[in-house]
Amino acid sequence: MTLRPEPTAPFHSVQYALRALETVARHAGGVSEAQIARETGLPAGHLAHLLLMLRREEYVELTGDGGYVVGESFLLLSSGGDRKAALEGKLQRSLSALRDTVGAAVYLSSYVDGELRITQYADGPRTPKVHEWVDFRVAAHATAVGKCLLTQLDHDDRRDHLSRHRAARLTSRTITNEKVLFRKLDAQPVTVPVLDLQEYAVGTVCAAVPITAGRSVGSLALSLPVEHAHRLRRAADTLNRHAAPMLLSLSL
Repeated sequence: MTLRPEPTAPFHSVQYALRALETVARHAGGVSEAQIARETGLPAGHLAHLLLMLRREEYVELTGDGGYVVGESFLLLSSGGDRKAALEGKLQRSLSALRDTVGAAVYLSSYVDGELRITQYADGPRTPKVHEWVDFRVAAHATAVGKCLLTQLDHDDRRDHLSRHRAARLTSRTITNEKVLFRKLDAQPVTVPVLDLQEYAVGTVCAAVPITAGRSVGSLALSLPVEHAHRLRRAADTLNRHAAPMLLSLSL
């Protein structure tokens, strides 16, 4: 599988966050923000924003004298223990918090061995997840999750996927023409959430943003009932802002 070359905004944020984290980890006794800035070369304003995110996600902690040390989340994900369980727990807590922030069901997905997989999700009584009336694995052309994953593949891998999972019409809005679908995927800005406006299911709208770590293709998505469609754009922007912390967890 070949990835498209364009990096995403969350990717850049995570690269900078990892640089800051590496600096903090080198200073077991704590390090000042000014020293982190000198060692990483990051602008003060950008670094301050990153450190707030790292503190919120418990990757760093602020000491009494104003220095930074590594936090609980970093220790859990970088220790020799059960990293898989620690990562799943961290991601699930992040998804639950994001669900409450955006007021929508949220999903993590990945594209593995030519198939779409929903790996984790968070829903609730007021934020029900999408009813999977057609297997998501065969409906990538119609869902925000699927289209977001397909945008991260090259032309040949997209064609391979659609040769195995034909683009069936699920609603009157579903795009079934391969050329039209590919044009829309190619035109999708990498920093703008992918939308599904009742293409998979009548009564549901969705948004997804890419989460790509190395050669791993993934997405972070949300769904809303169509009566809340007026909230979709703002919710999608919030989703986009929370992609970097999720990607950081996957990158450690």
